[in-house]
Amino acid sequence: MGRGKLRIHLGAAPGVGKTYAMLSEAHRRVERGTDCVVAFVEHHGRPRTEALLHGLEQVPRRQLEHRGAVFPEMDLDAVLARRPQVALVDELAHTNVPGSRNAKRWQDVEELLAAGIDVLSTVNIQHLESLGDVVESITGVRQRETVPDEVVRRADQIELVDMAPEALRRRMAHGNIYQPDKVDAALSNYFRLGNLTALRELALLWVADRVDAHLQRYRSEHEVSAIWGSRERIVVGLTGGPEGRTLIRRAARLAEKGAGGEVLAVYIARGGGLTAASPKELAEQRTLVEDLGGTFHHVVGDDIPAALLAFARGANATQIVLGSSRRKTWQYVFGPGVGATVARDSGPDLDVHIVTHEEIAKGRGLPVARGARLGRSRTAAGWAAGAAGPAVLAVLLSAVDPGLANDMLLFLALTVAAALLGGLWPALASAVVGSLLLNYFHTPPLHTWTISDPKNIVALVVFVAVGAAVASVVDLAARRTHQAARLRAESEILSYLAGNVLRGETGLEDLLERVRETFGMESAALLERADDVEPWTCAGHAGRGRPVGRPEDADVDVPVGDHMALALTGRVLPAEDRRVLAAFAAQAAVVLDRRRLREEADRARALAEGNRIRTALLAAVSHDLRTPLAGIKAAVSSLRSEDVDWSPEDTAELLASIEEGADRLDHLVGNLLDMSRLQTGTVTPLIREIDVDEVVPMALGGVPEGSVTLDVPETLPMVAADPGLLERAMANVIENAVKYSPPGVPVLVAASALADRVEVRVVDRGPGVPDEAKDRIFEPFQRHGDAPRGAGVGLGLAVARGFAEAMGGTLDAEDTPGGGLTMTLTLRAAAAECPEPVPAAEPERQLS
Repeated sequence: MGRGKLRIHLGAAPGVGKTYAMLSEAHRRVERGTDCVVAFVEHHGRPRTEALLHGLEQVPRRQLEHRGAVFPEMDLDAVLARRPQVALVDELAHTNVPGSRNAKRWQDVEELLAAGIDVLSTVNIQHLESLGDVVESITGVRQRETVPDEVVRRADQIELVDMAPEALRRRMAHGNIYQPDKVDAALSNYFRLGNLTALRELALLWVADRVDAHLQRYRSEHEVSAIWGSRERIVVGLTGGPEGRTLIRRAARLAEKGAGGEVLAVYIARGGGLTAASPKELAEQRTLVEDLGGTFHHVVGDDIPAALLAFARGANATQIVLGSSRRKTWQYVFGPGVGATVARDSGPDLDVHIVTHEEIAKGRGLPVARGARLGRSRTAAGWAAGAAGPAVLAVLLSAVDPGLANDMLLFLALTVAAALLGGLWPALASAVVGSLLLNYFHTPPLHTWTISDPKNIVALVVFVAVGAAVASVVDLAARRTHQAARLRAESEILSYLAGNVLRGETGLEDLLERVRETFGMESAALLERADDVEPWTCAGHAGRGRPVGRPEDADVDVPVGDHMALALTGRVLPAEDRRVLAAFAAQAAVVLDRRRLREEADRARALAEGNRIRTALLAAVSHDLRTPLAGIKAAVSSLRSEDVDWSPEDTAELLASIEEGADRLDHLVGNLLDMSRLQTGTVTPLIREIDVDEVVPMALGGVPEGSVTLDVPETLPMVAADPGLLERAMANVIENAVKYSPPGVPVLVAASALADRVEVRVVDRGPGVPDEAKDRIFEPFQRHGDAPRGAGVGLGLAVARGFAEAMGGTLDAEDTPGGGLTMTLTLRAAAAECPEPVPAAEPERQLS
């Protein structure tokens, strides 16, 4: 059973007529004999909408109790049990009453579609997840009921129900939308003219972008033109703060403005420790970006701007979306910030968007913990504080002399600062240098290395001990936070691998690209060999440059069994990275094995298909060829009989029967030979410039006179095709259309030019073909419906499509408006200079 189709009536605001349009469509379908039921429609007390419910079957609603009140909801089980062809489900973004099977109504709709039931539904533009922030800024109202954009984008049809804002306000004023006591409040708040105009613009732009995407897909599928458009890839830099959801929605809207846009959300954790990111917030942002059709990535890097730019360039991104800094004003003395650095270093190939949000300049929830693996600048600052800092402090204290106790506290604070900046060794250096300077400048007798008071000796010893203890604790904390950050990153990576193993989603090249991206390598390759003496071969590769020839030539290699290895180039990885890398290597081997098993399964299917064709061929020879042969033999035997004196009329009739049987045999044998040539790949077209209006009339020899109407202009451009193959393909398509066309209704053959293509359409008014069978009718030995055995062996359309594809064209089936089937043959228009023909056997003589 196929999946049902979803049609959504999209509006800019309540009251534009979405439900009315949906009910009107239901009445039209009922008049055509379609089984439609109302699963859930809310008329909101509007008389005209309520009137349209009459005449439609309504499934009784389910009554659910919640907090002492009873609420009606759609009875999903009753609709599934009723199994209509079409179900009407209003308000797609509605939140179900607690106790329902699903939390959202769109999830109920997904179950209906999965059961093969077509669904008509409605939704307003403000309920789309990616537009939540924009709608709130326009109307001042936060929409709590939303539907993921991907659900709406997957709909088979989206109909925009549009109305001018002035007309909608008049409808509101007349009481056609809300009750009279709510009209004034609505007109002065949500239904202000500016609000409605902005919402209408959002709806029009969203639908226009979707129409543009469909048009681009159509052009790509039919090769209408060679227009090149770069795909927008938008990287969203996340910090784990609450502003991330605003950035993701903004990036999703940017991606929707370009056909095929893609959103990649990336969170970069410092390699040296934990950050202030909330795991719960990151999980919610991951869910949001995946609901909007994007992907989430976790990267570890010490230099966040550099890691972000490296990720963006590695993903071939065109735009970066960042939030305005949450740092307070005084914190800018430590540097310009991530956003400014990324914008400065992005170069001309990357656009950087800095998006404002409500968390600007509010600071971070927790300070960033410093790690053990500090950058060179941090280490240098630590040594400067530990070595030079005590000398500077000693000079300053000589001029002030606050007392030995205060001097020790200040030197101890400098030791802590050195530990925070540079770790253990700069802090120990600060403690030792500080103790010496305290002894020389601030412990009596001054400017000597001797100490007269034993108490001061104890104080200096305690100072050094405290400084060493603080440095040790800070260094230990840094190591622990660094390990925690690594373990968290490793767990996310291993979780990603485990999910892919369960779902079987990732291809080998995608997995190798993930390896290269995760470990910051230049290239990754999976090498294998049959045995120890055979050379290594590359089974898969990702990254720049050519893959290495041997594992020994790579910077990092991880063996997988005896005859396979994962090889990476770019830098030498530390030992702790090899645990995760080994998991990647094992998964790469699994993916390679799965791919080869799939290829073997495809070959097995091809063999099974060949056996099926041979079986069908034997059946065709045993029946479809025997019937005309039996008729010819009977007619010949009758003519040769000496016992009967045949009249001239009887003789002519028997001869006509022989000719008809021979023609039928010729047609069947020709199609069988053509199909065998297509199956073995021996069809070599002789492409040259020809006129369609010269070939099409020649294809009408096998149909009765007057059964076809031609509309092929002589002004059409010439096409690049093989005349013999084109004539045979057109003859098969036209004969098929005439066979199923009603008596007295001619088949229309029309042609037109479209960009660099010429389309020939064969239009009949027969019974048509269901959507799920449109591709199947092009398979060999397929006869649709109740075609009699004598109607042929079911090869005509298969041969026609094979010949069309051999000439670089396409042959597709679509519904004829008003009933019937339209076959569209698309061919390339001839270039200004036709290339030299490909040498081949003479197909025209072979096919005649």
